[in-house]
Amino acid sequence: MRIEDNLVVRAVKTQQGDGIDVYAFFLYGSDLTRIADISRIHRDEKELKGFQRKEIRNHVNSIVEFLDSGPVLFPNAITLALSPEIHFEPSRGPKPNGLVEVGLSGTLTIPFRSEGDRAAWIVDGQQRSLALAKAKNSRFPVPVVGFVSRDLQIHREQFILVNKVKALDVRLINELLPEVGSLLPKDLAVNRLPSELCNLLNRQPKSPFYKLIKRASDTGDDASVVSDTALISAIKQNLRPPLGALSQYKHSPETANPDAMYETLVLYWSAVRDIFPEAWGKSPTESRLMHSAGIKAMGALMDQIMLRADSSEMPDAEIRESLKRLAPHCCWTEGVWGELGWAWDEIQGTPQHIAKLADHLIQLDRKLSRPSR
Repeated sequence: MRIEDNLVVRAVKTQQGDGIDVYAFFLYGSDLTRIADISRIHRDEKELKGFQRKEIRNHVNSIVEFLDSGPVLFPNAITLALSPEIHFEPSRGPKPNGLVEVGLSGTLTIPFRSEGDRAAWIVDGQQRSLALAKAKNSRFPVPVVGFVSRDLQIHREQFILVNKVKALDVRLINELLPEVGSLLPKDLAVNRLPSELCNLLNRQPKSPFYKLIKRASDTGDDASVVSDTALISAIKQNLRPPLGALSQYKHSPETANPDAMYETLVLYWSAVRDIFPEAWGKSPTESRLMHSAGIKAMGALMDQIMLRADSSEMPDAEIRESLKRLAPHCCWTEGVWGELGWAWDEIQGTPQHIAKLADHLIQLDRKLSRPSR
């Protein structure tokens, strides 16, 4: 292969983790997008692809403006995942006395490839890379740290961990979590199962939420009306022991039964859809049932109704009868909520409104489910 087909830079090599090669080097900002692809998140018919955010134009433009403002200090390193196709040649020669040899110096060769088939992927620094490519000074030196891996799961893991301390869209992190198989911090791991259940509800034709859930990988489908964040929050509540409707299927992360959880969610929410057909599938501005407040409040009600249904010989009938008793008192698309005194469209997605609406529904269900004397 010709030299002009490659980028050759001086680098330092070390290893981390289970023998993963890691390199530190500098290159010109304009070369970043010549060697590395940006793997933006999207979903095909079968699986989630990529992991990066969509380009944030204002953020990119502000970085370009800074870079073009004159001599600037910009030491922020870009993180790349490197293909095993790269080649490292160690330097030869004597070593100074007392050298702390944490890394091995040499030259790193990265092949140039066409877009979509490049030998590196940007894990952290997407916006900075785009800005550097647009900056007037195309030879601005940029620090880069790259690790060798073709495994997209590792790329996603690093992306999540790097961005955990930044203001990253929680919806993007939630959608990526089921695609990561490694150990994660507890505050992230607790969202993995609810997010996977959310994925199933959105992708399975038998689900009442089929193609109704907004995810970070959406491309603007008008049918998506339910916030994934709201549904994930409701499912997390259902998983809490001892009274969560799904907690009986989650003894531990290793023995959890997601299939049973999914079937339970489908059973309950299918009944909600059928009992409130005029409010189902509409925009949250047209139906507060599809609003984050409605999803979370009905999710809280699920725990109480499923407690009765699980002890019934006919769970589906018990759920539907409970919801039928409630239906005349619900104002998802018009009217005023009885004791709450709220017009249907006054309900907001605030913690106070959600808690009051959930408590109202729970108290009504208790009252209406008591045997008549």
